[in-house]
Amino acid sequence: MKYFLRLLLAGILLLGGSFTAFAQTEISVDTPLPTKDSFEKIVPGFEAKTGYKVKLRIGNGVGTKQEAERGEPYDVFVILPPFDAAMKSGNLDAKTATTLGYFVLGLTVKKGTPLPNISTADSVKRALMNAKSMATVDPAQGSVGIATGEAMKKMGITEQVKGKIKYVANGGLVSKCVTDGECEIGMGPYVSDLMGNKNPDLVIVGGLPKEASTPTAIVAVVSTHAKDPAAAKKLIEYLATPEAQAVYKSMGIMPLK
Repeated sequence: MKYFLRLLLAGILLLGGSFTAFAQTEISVDTPLPTKDSFEKIVPGFEAKTGYKVKLRIGNGVGTKQEAERGEPYDVFVILPPFDAAMKSGNLDAKTATTLGYFVLGLTVKKGTPLPNISTADSVKRALMNAKSMATVDPAQGSVGIATGEAMKKMGITEQVKGKIKYVANGGLVSKCVTDGECEIGMGPYVSDLMGNKNPDLVIVGGLPKEASTPTAIVAVVSTHAKDPAAAKKLIEYLATPEAQAVYKSMGIMPLK
């Protein structure tokens, strides 16, 4: 009887330890705000399939790559270009870098304003050259501003428009500048951010064509300090599946195909 009880106790302790280890299998992800809605739809499927838990920390496109560069304690980072410094920091496993999809820069105007033609690079260029003012995010604070600057460069109008750009802290303030009448055109936020627009005074003209603005790659990469690199890699693989791509598309993110 005593032998049986010892076996029973050992089994309970072993099982309890297994449950504890299972409960502690959590993958922490540092990701920009524009991925939030998509990831919140995708992640539960991964958790149900694997038994892992995923904890999302929502930041911004500039902040997540700076945190990766500093080696902040996350298992997975989702970063937006340019991210050379983060990749060279030694805190990211470059072999695991996986593109999940692309953000497309949106253009907005105030209700009642004639809609500019943005179907081609030339038409976008004309619209921006003719506009008296425009708003975008400060490139030091958000990736939308970086994407805007790259679009201007791509169209060859950086110098011509730089005097009429107002820089603000985030995409919400870009929209506010437009609806308040401070700026004629809003460059950003991304189309995916604008999907939930409930402001009747804000008109989403659409996303800029590739010829005018290179879509912003969304790249997930495992931290070299990840607690469980294999689990982190599995999450990234899941975030790139066809099922996940369908969610991205529904949320205004350009899928891989």
